[in-house]
Amino acid sequence: MIAIPSPLRLRLSSEALVANWRWLAAQSAGAACGAAIKAGGYGLGARAVMRYLAAAGCRDFFVATWAEAAALMPLPEGVSLSVLHGVGASDVIAARTLPVRPVLGSLEQIVRWREAGEGRPCDVMIDTGMNRLGLRVDEATGGALDGLTIETLHSHLASADEDSEQNVRQLAAFSAVRQAIPARRYSLANSAGVCLGADYAFDLTRPGIALYGGTPRGEAAGHIRQVAFPEARVLQVREVCQGETVGYGATWTAGRDSRIAVANMGYADGYLRCHAGSGAFARWQTHMLPLVGRVSMDLIAFDVSDVRAIDEGDWLALDYDLPSTSVRCGLSQYELLTGLGARFERDWL
Repeated sequence: MIAIPSPLRLRLSSEALVANWRWLAAQSAGAACGAAIKAGGYGLGARAVMRYLAAAGCRDFFVATWAEAAALMPLPEGVSLSVLHGVGASDVIAARTLPVRPVLGSLEQIVRWREAGEGRPCDVMIDTGMNRLGLRVDEATGGALDGLTIETLHSHLASADEDSEQNVRQLAAFSAVRQAIPARRYSLANSAGVCLGADYAFDLTRPGIALYGGTPRGEAAGHIRQVAFPEARVLQVREVCQGETVGYGATWTAGRDSRIAVANMGYADGYLRCHAGSGAFARWQTHMLPLVGRVSMDLIAFDVSDVRAIDEGDWLALDYDLPSTSVRCGLSQYELLTGLGARFERDWL
């Protein structure tokens, strides 16, 4: 098969990824620090993320589905993998055959695992106030878990990125559950939960977005490094006369005779029209290039009037610092990463 290069690439920094994990591990108050690598490592490539973090010392990884787990086989030596969505009726064969633990989150899943798990250890999710996945506390303490070998008992914080009383309530509820339900380890904190302090760490933390360059709370600002750097190749440079417009809807009018670089990227690649809000730009060498006109499905345009050297085939680096881009366009930092499309070549450095 002929290898055809893509006009889109993600430069991915393994050094930043590992540095972020090490900072989160240092904030975990002596607890083990794991890694959520669901959604393909938040869009960056789960297998590569697992490889780099395992080499750095991470031993606990989490995906959402059994298909994601199967795609990571064989696992690096010495690491464990858990499936956060538990065991559905269609997951039984995978649950029986893969060296992976389910995170059981309902009475039905517990029954299913008792039949399929053959006594193997599992994880369990307890709902302490999010009302998403997990056993209710009265279910968990009412005998439903009797006889199970629970490796890690989890819960999940609903409002950890805010200074909310719900965090305190969930911490108290999980602390009480810890006293009532035996497990080898206990885990509550996600990325934002790590920043809440030592009381939330328990035995294992499960950061996600902060590994990949997201800042979940102010405490992480200045410590978390950008990991993903999207770049698009220039398809064409064209002259636009003063008074002419660019793009659908004629939303941008040239205030002077201008040069416009049209690049191979658009909303089909996860760069949405909301990205074109005030201040959006690309960078070429040291030059900042304002985005002009509407984002199209496969094309975006930048004003390069003051940079005469840019030509067809050059690479433009998109402004994609997650916290600031999120504020500008209104998308969450999670959406910014996981929305980056399959046409990007993922290049780890």
